[in-house]
Amino acid sequence: MKIITYNVNGIRSALKKDFITWLKAANPDVLCLQEIKAQSDQIDFALFSELGYTAYLHPAIKKGYSGVAIFTKHSPNNICIGCGIEAYDMEGRVIRADFDKFSVLNIYMPSGSSGEIRQAFKMQWLDDFYNYIQTLKKTVPNLVICGDFNICHKPIDIHNPKANKNSSGFLPEEREWMTKFFNLGFIDAFRYFNQESCNYTWWSFRTNARNRNLGWRIDYHVVSETIVSSMKRAQILSEAKHSDHCPVLLEIL
Repeated sequence: MKIITYNVNGIRSALKKDFITWLKAANPDVLCLQEIKAQSDQIDFALFSELGYTAYLHPAIKKGYSGVAIFTKHSPNNICIGCGIEAYDMEGRVIRADFDKFSVLNIYMPSGSSGEIRQAFKMQWLDDFYNYIQTLKKTVPNLVICGDFNICHKPIDIHNPKANKNSSGFLPEEREWMTKFFNLGFIDAFRYFNQESCNYTWWSFRTNARNRNLGWRIDYHVVSETIVSSMKRAQILSEAKHSDHCPVLLEIL
């Protein structure tokens, strides 16, 4: 099964940039999108159903903001919308699809880059999400957690770690949280296969950052240790340019 995670920074915008042609060529079994910025009545689902996908959405209440979606060619045994915490469910940040061998949890973690209020919100999310996963893994032990974490874990994951040491997304407390999170029994799928630098998934629209590859790796597949042996490959698909992010692929048996 091929699973792709992609922060599209607006699904309607991506569709105007030949997203469907890319999707047909990439042909994932499961597509996890973040920051869809659309309600159900604003998306032409026929474009996806023609390729064999069924869509499950968790949009934000606020229009044109946040939201996650799962498009799948395989019928899930169960779909779980939200995480049960109103502050996050209002923003459309969590959706889960349960399959026979594992569950795909699609998440869009908050950004704290707009200021202190949202950074505090992000830190509260990290505490709450950690507790949420601790509970969830007791009943759903085989997890593939996909999405935009809005955190670079290590210096290798960011183009200029020294200059960004005080930037939201690379703060010491955020990076420590990532380590603590992995220690719950999870593996960073991309780093399992690739330890090379200069592999990023997000670039600022400013300063020609993408062409210069001045990026951040903030989009992940985080996989339960129980199913790591089933992973076949993980790859950053940086050639796709529908967003300021790019897709990330995980192939799992």
